Amino acid sequence: MENNKELANAIRALSMDAIQQANSGHPGAPMGMADIAQVLWRNHLRHNPKDPHWINRDRFVLSNGHGSMLIYSLLHLSGYDLSIEEIKNFRQLHSKTPGHPEVGEAPGVETTTGPLGQGIANAVGMALAEKMLAAQFNQQDNSLIDHFTYVFAGDGCLMEGISHEACSLAGTLKLGKLIVFYDNNGISIDGEVKNWFTEDVAQRFESYGWHVVRNIDGHDSDAVEQAIQQAKNNTEQPTLIDCKTIIGWGSPNKQGTGGVHGAPLGDDEVNLVRETIGWDYPPFEIPDHIYQAWDACEYGSKLQSDWQQRFTEYQNKYPELASELTRRMQGTIPANWEAESTKALYAINEQAQAVATRKASEIALEAIGPLLPELIGGSADLTPSNNTWWSGSKEVSADDASGNYIRYGVREFAMSAIMNGLALHGGFIPYAGTFLTFSDYARNAVRMAALMNIPSLFVYTHDSIGLGEDGPTHQSVEHLASLRNIPNLMVWRPCDTVESMVAWKNSIECKHPAALAFSRQGTPFMQRNAEQIEQIRKGAYVLFDSAGETQLIIIATGSEVGIAMQAAQQLSDEGIGVRLVSMPSCDVFELQDEAYKQSVLPKQVRARIAVEAGVSDYWCKYVGLDGAVVGIDQFGASAPGNVLMEHFGFTPENIVQRARELI
Repeated sequence: MENNKELANAIRALSMDAIQQANSGHPGAPMGMADIAQVLWRNHLRHNPKDPHWINRDRFVLSNGHGSMLIYSLLHLSGYDLSIEEIKNFRQLHSKTPGHPEVGEAPGVETTTGPLGQGIANAVGMALAEKMLAAQFNQQDNSLIDHFTYVFAGDGCLMEGISHEACSLAGTLKLGKLIVFYDNNGISIDGEVKNWFTEDVAQRFESYGWHVVRNIDGHDSDAVEQAIQQAKNNTEQPTLIDCKTIIGWGSPNKQGTGGVHGAPLGDDEVNLVRETIGWDYPPFEIPDHIYQAWDACEYGSKLQSDWQQRFTEYQNKYPELASELTRRMQGTIPANWEAESTKALYAINEQAQAVATRKASEIALEAIGPLLPELIGGSADLTPSNNTWWSGSKEVSADDASGNYIRYGVREFAMSAIMNGLALHGGFIPYAGTFLTFSDYARNAVRMAALMNIPSLFVYTHDSIGLGEDGPTHQSVEHLASLRNIPNLMVWRPCDTVESMVAWKNSIECKHPAALAFSRQGTPFMQRNAEQIEQIRKGAYVLFDSAGETQLIIIATGSEVGIAMQAAQQLSDEGIGVRLVSMPSCDVFELQDEAYKQSVLPKQVRARIAVEAGVSDYWCKYVGLDGAVVGIDQFGASAPGNVLMEHFGFTPENIVQRARELI
């Protein structure tokens, strides 16, 4: 058997060489955690480098994603499709080894990390997904779903507030197959953390209900091995393994200092490291015996083959469950989805209900929920306000994880990152709600969902000043424009029950992350023909056209569509050629071809008004320099919603007056 330290030193050498060649990166974490990684990856991690998507693999999350060369080294050494050339191209354009790990670049990277704390929250979602799938699919004679989620996290991850939110919930839900290695090296970018991070981390996690293995020497492979065994033996609690390490271990002049955190060691120091750790090989050279000791391909293929035999037995005995598990893990929509969801859409149209769009969202959930067993809902302690609970909802608890609804508590940021973990794990389409204003708390997790392009569905209610008396602290003004500026995020703001159903239907089908914004106040039902209903999925469509040549276009969204309709009808009665365009999703509209966009918003019609109870600047690209925006460029106030809408000019009379000024 090869010397454990020599195998760990292969990680150190690859990491420092790649960072030195790139002249950029973070050598401290890979060098400090190499010994822990060696024990975990070679003795415990169940994975198959030849099939990175094997359903029952253990998940590994590098939450301290700045130490990305650690995971790239592990993937390369273990036999994943990550060549030494990619290691040499670390942090270079179009390489598979970007500065922070990114899903879809290097095979074996489970989540995009770098914003500290989010990786550990993603891992909570992954561990929760494992527990829920096991509860839904495992049988007494066949535990088909049975894997661990391992996390590397540093001081920075545990300082971030999201780690408190996520780890508290993980303890409550008893996610016993979640194991976190805390790289307790006492150093961050600014130096020794003792001046700003002095809490007792072990006590904190014990108070969450975690199992804590204290004071492990992170450079002693035997101690790490024993700690992992302790953690795996306790499946009733998540485990934190407190590993005492030296950041940049092996660097004689920089280890244990902030100087090794986020900068190359320098050629002279790299040479000294080679001498210190006894690594007698040139840069990027790994001897065959080291590769052979690390290679996990045969081991992983055997693990997967054994599991596949269990799956075949499961398939023979429980064919429907096996088929359903396969479908869900592949992310395939049920065969009856299109027919049944379309049928439900037209039934909702026939009902013609005038309700708040948050209620319209609930109506949509009642229709689609029975069609999608993978739909997993939730709310940040606002279930009755968000209307995210439907009649088929069942709460997930520590003792019964077979449900489909998670009560996240007042944890908007963690909720959103946990949703991302659920989506990344596979087998679930997560949705969860809060007030639109509190999307600010969660914004970076929403951004990460968009960066990874995963189907997390963020439900945001109370979407404007129309919510009323709660006042400006709760009234969204800038939030819709802000969310629309995030690439890949499909933002929907429907006006009634039909548009709400389409928003849900489209968001599920397109598999992009989506933000669905709904009103607290009631909205009128809009009459449409079949062609208009079909066009809603394109993000914008003509809802009303007066006879004759179009002189003016009004564009409106959400709760302002009803107000704009009244104005359009009045202008039409006055003989003005007016078109009303409902634009529930600007993002989806922008994806349409030019011919369709021109058919909805013909360029020759320069007189345009946009109407939305939000900041006006966003709409300038649609109305142009000659147009007008009925918006709100200040914070709201505390008063009944209808009073506020009139006070800030969201009335048919004001729209008509602005229209007359344009024509």
